[in-house]
Amino acid sequence: MFVLAACGSSSAPAETELTVFAAASLTGTFTELGKRFEAANPGTKVTFNFGSSATLAQQITQGAPAGVFAAASPATMKTVADAGLAGTPTVFVKNKLEIAVPPDNPAKVENLKDLTDPEVKVALCAEQVPCGAAAVKALDAAGLKVTPVTLEQDVKATLTKVELGEVDAALVYRTDVIASAGKVTGIPFPEADQAVNDYPIATLKDASPLARRFVDLVLSKQGEDVLTKAGFEAP
Repeated sequence: MFVLAACGSSSAPAETELTVFAAASLTGTFTELGKRFEAANPGTKVTFNFGSSATLAQQITQGAPAGVFAAASPATMKTVADAGLAGTPTVFVKNKLEIAVPPDNPAKVENLKDLTDPEVKVALCAEQVPCGAAAVKALDAAGLKVTPVTLEQDVKATLTKVELGEVDAALVYRTDVIASAGKVTGIPFPEADQAVNDYPIATLKDASPLARRFVDLVLSKQGEDVLTKAGFEAP
């Protein structure tokens, strides 16, 4: 367990360094919160590992060192908690899907049913990651089957396929559409309300006190403002 060193010690990296594992869809907001945390805690350094929540959970259970885990689904957090490696998780935001298309929307996609057209090239997240599980749930709710031309390992990679013009459409989080700053256009669809993802956050086993303070920032009014401005919804 990390222990605070006496004042004046020069050999206490544990209390000045924090590693946060977070879902890829949190990249922009957590980077901003990390900067604010460092400013409020002079001398601290926050390092982020962003990626698929499923991959991050696997890395943690295999021994990767981290102080905080923020996942895009309760299922991926449960993997870490069941291994006895996480404290009690708290849901801090919710997120929902949109259809992302290029700004000129060459395939003329207007709704979820349009994605079933074999002429429309679609990218989806792999089913084992939260954005993919949400896509399956939304399509099931609509009674539709979509055959993607690619399955990506996280939502950022899925969005990139649209940004590069490699696909006509993708199902990604609303927050990623907003973060693209006009590189894609988002199309809301009603079935997204039946596939909303809860995002839990927790400190990890043997984490330093910095981990708890970072979680407190995420759960604070300041954290909520950063997250909701980016398109996340309050829990």
